[in-house]
Amino acid sequence: MGEKRNFALRDAKGNEVGVFTGKQPRQAALKAANRGYEDIRLRERGTKKVHIFTGERKQVKKPANAPAWMPAKIWKPFVKKVGIETIEKEA
Repeated sequence: MGEKRNFALRDAKGNEVGVFTGKQPRQAALKAANRGYEDIRLRERGTKKVHIFTGERKQVKKPANAPAWMPAKIWKPFVKKVGIETIEKEA
């Protein structure tokens, strides 16, 4: 399971508007949340599974072991998995 997988970001109409890569769907969802997406629907390429997440970005203090050049506040993504849907074959 060490392979990177591609996940297509879908909008409310079902159009694919971007692709995020990660080993797990959550990793791809964190990348999408960091870009400002809140309703995250990721279709795994090559399957009919759609992973559904809610996401947000919050500004937090930098970690204690952060390098000196890092600003005092950084943006951190947070996601929560809502569920999985299967795309029905259109007739």
